[in-house]
Amino acid sequence: WGGFYEPGSLIWHSRWTTTSQRIECREALAMPADDHAVTVLRRVLAVEGDASVHVVLDPRAGFGKHKMVEVRHADGIWSGRCGRLHWRWSGATSAHRNDEGQLELDLKVEAGGHHDLVFEISDQKLTAPLPEAESLWAATSSAWSSTQKVSGTLADRDAEHAAAVLRGLTSAGGGMVAGATMALPEHYERGKNYDYRYAWIRDQCYAGQAAAVTGQLDLLDAAVQFVTARLLSDGDQLKPAYTVDGGPVPDEHSLDLPGYPGGSDKVGNWVNNQFQLDAFGEALLLFAAATRVDRLGTDQWVAAAHAADAIEGRHNQPDAGIWELDNQRWTHSRLSCVAGLRAIAGFAPAPLAARWSSLADSILAETSRTSLHPTGRWQRTPSDPRIDSALLIPAVRGALPADDPRTVATLNAALAELSQDGYMYRFREDDKPLGMSEGAFLLCGFVTSLALHQQGRDLDAARWFERNRAACGTPGIFAEEFSVQQRQLRGNLPQAFVHALLLESSQRLTTPLAPQH
Repeated sequence: WGGFYEPGSLIWHSRWTTTSQRIECREALAMPADDHAVTVLRRVLAVEGDASVHVVLDPRAGFGKHKMVEVRHADGIWSGRCGRLHWRWSGATSAHRNDEGQLELDLKVEAGGHHDLVFEISDQKLTAPLPEAESLWAATSSAWSSTQKVSGTLADRDAEHAAAVLRGLTSAGGGMVAGATMALPEHYERGKNYDYRYAWIRDQCYAGQAAAVTGQLDLLDAAVQFVTARLLSDGDQLKPAYTVDGGPVPDEHSLDLPGYPGGSDKVGNWVNNQFQLDAFGEALLLFAAATRVDRLGTDQWVAAAHAADAIEGRHNQPDAGIWELDNQRWTHSRLSCVAGLRAIAGFAPAPLAARWSSLADSILAETSRTSLHPTGRWQRTPSDPRIDSALLIPAVRGALPADDPRTVATLNAALAELSQDGYMYRFREDDKPLGMSEGAFLLCGFVTSLALHQQGRDLDAARWFERNRAACGTPGIFAEEFSVQQRQLRGNLPQAFVHALLLESSQRLTTPLAPQH
C-alpha cells in the first residue's frame, strides 16, 4: 500500500500493488465547497492488469448511532438517510444490501480503465440532479490548480502542501479548525486527548501571518475576515476559540464510546471558559502583516482598536496562556501583546501609534520587573522560574530586538534545557528526561528555527527547519507532537499551527539576517 497527494492540492491517490494487479484510487472532497453538503469523489483506476475491488458502503451518523434507513434504488442511484443527514450514491448500480444492511459492490475495471463512485451527504434533501463525475473532477482539479502557488522557499513542495492543508482546514466563512480530528491521545492513558475541530484565534493568526509572507492572499483574507468579525462582535471578551461559523465551542463531554487505544472519547473543549491574553497580541500581528500587503480595510482598523483597548484593560489579569493551563500572569502572553502593539503602531496614525507604543513600553517594563530570571532570560511567570520555548515567539515577532540580552539569553536557555537532537519541547513538566512526559512540540521546533535565523545563525536555523519538517507521516501531515525516541506522530492531525510555521519559516529562512535593532 502507498499513497500521495497531487501537488498543491488535497486530491489523494491510494495505491495497492499485488502479484497480479496495481490499483490506484483517486479521492477528493469535491470543490468548490457547499455549505450544506459534502461530496466524496472516488475514482478506481486499473493501472496494471484488470482491477477487482470489493466496495462496502456503511455510513453511520451521530458517531455510529444512526445506521442507513429509507434506503432506495432508482435510475442507478442509491439514496437514504442517516439520522438527520441525507445521502446519495452513484456509480454503484449493481450494489446490493447484505444481511447487516450495508451496501456491497464487487467492482471489475478493465486494465487501463477507471470507474467513478460519487457519495453525497447533506443536511438537506438531495433533490438537484447529480452532476456527472467527470465534471465534478474537472471543477475540483480546477479549484485546486487556481490557488496561489508557493515558490522561492527552502522547500517549495512541502510549503505548498502546507498551504493546501491550511486551505483544507478553512471553512467558506474563513474559520480554520486547529485540527481535523478529535480525541487522538498524545500519551497513553494520560488523559491528554482533545477535540481540536474548532477555530482558535491564535492558530488563525499564525496561519494568516504565514500566508502574508508567502503570498497566499486567500488564506490571509480568510484569517483577517474571521478574526475581525470576532473582535467586532466580542471586543475584550474575545474567546480563545469558536466554531467555524463563529459560534460558541461546546463544553467538553463524553460520547460513551471506547475511544482510541490509550485515550478516551472527548468531544467539545474546555477552552470556551478561558481567557487567553496573547490572542489580542496575535490579532494585532495579523493585522500588521495584512497591512504590509495592503489587505486591511476600515473594519479591520476598528477591530485592531478593539484588540489594543482589550490589552490596555486586561493585560494585568491572569490568563490561561498559550498552553491553556491554569490562570497565571504568563510572560509569553504579555510579551505577545508587546509585539502586536509595536507591529500595528508602525502603520497607525500618529496619535494611535504613540498611544500603542507607549502601552507596549509600559507592559514590557512591568514584565521585565516581574518575570526576568536572575540569569537574564525570561521565565514563565513571576512565580515560575522555568524556561518555556513559547518565550522564543515574542522576540521573533518583534517584541524586543534580536540582540537584546534577554532575547539571546532566552534562546540559549531553551536550546540548553529543552532541546534534543534538533527538536524542541515546550517546558519541563517534571525531573524526568525530555520525551518521557510528552513529545517534542513541532510548532516550537519551527519557532526555534526562526529564532536562530534572527540571530544570524543560518546553518543552525536550516538544520532545525529540516529536522522538524521531516517529522511527518507519509502523506506529509504533521501532528502537534512527535516522539523523538519512537519517531511517532502524537495527538490530533493535521495540526494547523505546525503547517503554518513550516510555511512561514520556509520563506523567511531564504533571506540571510544578521542581528540588528
